[in-house]
Amino acid sequence: MAKNLVIVESPAKAKTIEGYLGNQYIVKSSYGHVRDLAKKGLSVDIENDFTPVYEVTPEKKALVAELKKLVKSSEIVWLATDEDREGEAISWHLFETLGLKEENTRRITFNEITKAAILKAIENPRKVNKELVDAQQARRVLDRIVGFELSPVLWRKVKPGLSAGRVQSVAVKLIVDKEDEIEAFNSAGFYRVVGSFQALNGSFKAELNKNLSNLNEASSLLENCINADFFVENTVKKPASKSPSAPFTTSTLQQEASLKLGYSVTKTMSVAQRLYESGWITYMRTDSMNLSETAINAAKDEIIRKYGEEYWKLTKYTTKSAGAQEAHEAIRPTDFSKSDFSGENDEKKLYELIWKRAIASQMAHAKLERTTITIGGLTTGNHFVAKGEVILFDGFLKVYLASNVDEADEEENGLLPAVSDSEKLEALEIKATERFTRPPARYAEASLVKKLEELGIGRPSTYAPTITTIQNRGYVEKKENEGQLRNYQELTLLAGSINTITKTETTGKEKNRLSPTDIGVLVTRFLSENFENVLDYNFTAKVEAEFDEIAGGRIKWTAMLEDFYKPFHVTVENTLEHSARATGERELGIHPSNGRKVIARMGRFGPMAQIGDEELDGEKPLFASLLKNQSIHTISLEEVLELFKLPRMLGAYEELDVKANIGRFGPYVQHGKAFISIPKEDDPISITLERAIELIVLKKEVDANRLVKSFDEREDVTLLNGRWGVYLKIGKDNFKLPKEVDVEKISLEECLTIAKNQPQKSKAKKIFKKK
Repeated sequence: MAKNLVIVESPAKAKTIEGYLGNQYIVKSSYGHVRDLAKKGLSVDIENDFTPVYEVTPEKKALVAELKKLVKSSEIVWLATDEDREGEAISWHLFETLGLKEENTRRITFNEITKAAILKAIENPRKVNKELVDAQQARRVLDRIVGFELSPVLWRKVKPGLSAGRVQSVAVKLIVDKEDEIEAFNSAGFYRVVGSFQALNGSFKAELNKNLSNLNEASSLLENCINADFFVENTVKKPASKSPSAPFTTSTLQQEASLKLGYSVTKTMSVAQRLYESGWITYMRTDSMNLSETAINAAKDEIIRKYGEEYWKLTKYTTKSAGAQEAHEAIRPTDFSKSDFSGENDEKKLYELIWKRAIASQMAHAKLERTTITIGGLTTGNHFVAKGEVILFDGFLKVYLASNVDEADEEENGLLPAVSDSEKLEALEIKATERFTRPPARYAEASLVKKLEELGIGRPSTYAPTITTIQNRGYVEKKENEGQLRNYQELTLLAGSINTITKTETTGKEKNRLSPTDIGVLVTRFLSENFENVLDYNFTAKVEAEFDEIAGGRIKWTAMLEDFYKPFHVTVENTLEHSARATGERELGIHPSNGRKVIARMGRFGPMAQIGDEELDGEKPLFASLLKNQSIHTISLEEVLELFKLPRMLGAYEELDVKANIGRFGPYVQHGKAFISIPKEDDPISITLERAIELIVLKKEVDANRLVKSFDEREDVTLLNGRWGVYLKIGKDNFKLPKEVDVEKISLEECLTIAKNQPQKSKAKKIFKKK
């Protein structure tokens, strides 16, 4: 057996490292954490200094047993998990779980998975850093306490089955606050005036120096332009430079990959993880913009080789974030001489993005000449302004211009013709176009990460799981808004006459933007009213800063938890005792026929409408579920009345009634005893009999292809085609068939016997990745 056992988190990482070490080393993966807080109960002994109760997760018991055997036959165990707090905690849990001894254990870290980095790490081992572990323990225990105590409050006061999280709830609040800003926003119109002018050496466009408030102002301005003698009032040329951006941190990589590649935050981290584990880039969870001396020298060599010495400029970046975690490097290639990646397309695109950003960070600034031409001639006191720029030396832009991909904030204003002061100009065309002020934009995943980072909430390892969690819990959703048609005016001055036309445009079109759901808004409102501290942005940032203090050994983690828990627990008890149930109830008006009150509110199974109140009118109320695209915050009385027309009788098909309705799982068509889901492009309020029949026929075809065998004497016993082959269904229960069964010849009695003698279910093996 090998004398050395190396334990890492992931099998991909293990495979790469094993290739760098000799036969004296065996490399194994822990698949992330091997133990966690016990699932049963709180699993934190609050009375005993917040002692956590850990257990080996059931799926990891066999793995832990295997690792223990390998430990017994090894002289040294190398804990080589990631270098952040989470990685440190994984190493500590392994140390405790496997019963390791200090004298036989080495803790090693590396920022990149290359042979040189691995061998250097082995030459410089250390012990597990308990302060980093305590910081992670504090986060884990605090989050368990918040979730464990807050969730039951939500079950009783809002809706069963809800859950709350310390960082997740704050992220949802950001999205809800943004929605409030959008709803409060009042759009105002204005006119933007742009003219095309002819000079001696060419034509160019210029914009009026201010926007105009209304149609009258725009008309007056254009009338003033008819007899204006336009001329070059002055020309200003100024040298300028543009500096490269810093190498990527986790959040800036997520933002740029979203902007340039359309990747979600989760996809970016998944692809980056693969690149890291394959040895292509450095560690991808970092808030540092720093590059090592080795990396700087490697970048310098590649820049001089590829572009020339004048393109190199040493630049050292410092992390702006006050709460930056450990002194990691920024995300960069492990080998600067490899400018492209020959692999999966998504990995190739992300690698190129990382390589360009890192190499550009050590290149010379671009030198520009910016020209501003001011055009006089109006008697209104206004003037037109044209701006343009010329690249005198491309510097770092060479990396981007070579592939026709520029930086996100780079805008080329174009070249301007050479003009001289007082030169007369001819106005070829002047347009005044009505524009409208825009409401604040909803967050995309990447812009939400940017906001969380600005506020000091969360850390590089928490951004992606936070955004995934709030969507999975149904508090936030990605909506595709097709927008609305809007009319606008356009005035054109051409050949001495003004022409006004009305045009149409689509406004408010959105894709992949985060919107709060009804339940997300309701939970946020409830928590804000009753747990102000938990949802306060500054308080949440302060907690993150305290984790940093723990990691630095400046405060004890248990003392920090004590300070948080006492007032928090009192608030929980007071809220359970005194707060009213939150339903988000919104009164819409009075029913036109029966005079009963009509409201929209949150029900046990989701947003719903209600007609009547038994306490007020003595009759049982009527209920209807809202459609997926409807909200209790925006639905109108008319829309609610339409819902109560359900179920709609559409007609008959094959001598059975056909109805459209909304149920617990969404809108459906009912045909006899069959229920067929209505696709999202159809509406139960407007669906026709013809369309319903199409859905019924399609469902029958699908069911016919699923049915393998049935029995006349027991209609509830069938053999069906499933994803994994043929299976037995009796009533609502499914049963696995033995491999040797001939489904064509099987009898009803054999089916019942198989159902009765099903083998004991074994727990499925799961592959765990570090979160």
